[in-house]
Amino acid sequence: MTRMTAADRRSALVLAALRVVADRGVAQATTRAIVAEAGMSLASFHYAFASRDELMTELIRHVMRAETTAILPDPAEELDGPTGPAALRVLLRHGLGRYAEHLRQDPLREKAMLELTQYALRSAEMQPLAREQYEGYHALAALALTSAAEQSGSVWLRPVDEVARLLIALTDGLTIAWLVDRDDPATEALLDTIADAVAALGRPA
Repeated sequence: MTRMTAADRRSALVLAALRVVADRGVAQATTRAIVAEAGMSLASFHYAFASRDELMTELIRHVMRAETTAILPDPAEELDGPTGPAALRVLLRHGLGRYAEHLRQDPLREKAMLELTQYALRSAEMQPLAREQYEGYHALAALALTSAAEQSGSVWLRPVDEVARLLIALTDGLTIAWLVDRDDPATEALLDTIADAVAALGRPA
């Protein structure tokens, strides 16, 4: 049997923890439950991670890395036609559509992330991780919005950091709503509304 590398063992445990947290919640994501899901021994867990909290920290960072590819808009996206607000709206809507598809492809990941955020907020030791999580979201959104403005020949009427916080707040709400009702037509309509609202905060450069 091929021996797992330390990196492979950590990765397998992170993915197992993601499934357990999504299915049963953080409270039920004990080290025993996680190693059972991964098909490993407790000794393997302690070889890879010093504690469950260290694993949960790595899990949050793993999901954040996965989500960086879905935050709008795609800097490499090419636009045909006019620039300005109309082009800005197109970029925003395309990016939001990619985010929604990312959500639909793996809803368990998003359920787990919501659980982990609440868990971090309830733990004095883990609260900085929740702040790091959202600081990362806001920074990534700000970079994407800056790129969208540059591509479309637009500028933001408000500081881009404020627009980024608004965007993350709106996508958080969209995520929870879709996880509750899985209503794709309603979600598509909401994506249009979000794109309209955020694009209204830009103007031609």
